[in-house]
Amino acid sequence: MINILTNHSAELFSGLGQTLLCSLIALFFSLVIGSLFAIMEVLPSRLARTIGRIYVEVVRNIPLLVVTMFFYIVIPRYVPAVNGFTAGTIGLTIYTSAFIAETVRAGIQSVSGGQMEAARSNGMTFSQAMRYIVLPQAFKIVIPPLGNQFINLVKNSSVLAFVAGFDLMYVGNDIASTTFDTINSYLVVGVLYLIITMPLSYYMRYLEKRTNRGVA
Repeated sequence: MINILTNHSAELFSGLGQTLLCSLIALFFSLVIGSLFAIMEVLPSRLARTIGRIYVEVVRNIPLLVVTMFFYIVIPRYVPAVNGFTAGTIGLTIYTSAFIAETVRAGIQSVSGGQMEAARSNGMTFSQAMRYIVLPQAFKIVIPPLGNQFINLVKNSSVLAFVAGFDLMYVGNDIASTTFDTINSYLVVGVLYLIITMPLSYYMRYLEKRTNRGVA
């Protein structure tokens, strides 16, 4: 492991940087998109609920690699600027957003319906009640499953290796194929993934305890 780190540190940390960048971008946009579709699933409009449900069910039941390859092979025929990193990040964002949508929807529906009714009776619009009353409580409830989704997102970013995204896994494959030291190459890659995911896991636990402080 030491030899791999010493001789290929530049490539490894470059791949680590790509993995972090992809994960951060996908995390932000998947949270935004997933929350929007979660809200659509609980709107009074039947059409909005149907669109939200179709999106979630379709995307959740297609493998991540298939979604990514669609943006890597099909979309570049019409948008040449889409490279491996972009295709992988978009695919990861869309795939993860469907799971986040289900998580957030469950959180919204776990909030007592009487709170929405009380907010509306006090003159709030549906969007205001959702923004100021329901969503803050929903996100507080779903912190643990959201944390799991974020950790899965980081691990799933390894899909970039299949589309020349130059991420950590791609670099690990390259090093393993050139040095023929597959065991140590993948051990190093695994340790670097742990360096990302372990602090995230502990932070989500800390955030859960902090937000639930004082709650029976």
